[in-house]
Amino acid sequence: MRVTFLPANRTVEFELENLPYAEHGRERSILDVALNFGIDLEHACGGACACTTCHVVIRKGEEFLSAMEDDEADKLDSAADLTLHSRLGCQATIIAAGEIVVEIPGWNRNIG
Repeated sequence: MRVTFLPANRTVEFELENLPYAEHGRERSILDVALNFGIDLEHACGGACACTTCHVVIRKGEEFLSAMEDDEADKLDSAADLTLHSRLGCQATIIAAGEIVVEIPGWNRNIG
């Protein structure tokens, strides 16, 4: 499995079945991957699908992610800079191995 986080252009590789669960968001979620590899992705609600701070844009590999559920779609309706490829990092889970490219929007990058 290969996930690249933009704009940092940081790529992480791992075996999907061996990714430890960091208990933020759903298991094998984009948020879970980010936290496992020390990539900062805001998640004010702790990954409970109660906010939009982990909003990301999937630039490649949507076919390797779970389908969006109604709760996630409802939350995303209030997200800034919503695109057709927007997902909540805590809810978008990796369901098959492949290559995924994720962009963390500029307003959502924690520089501090």
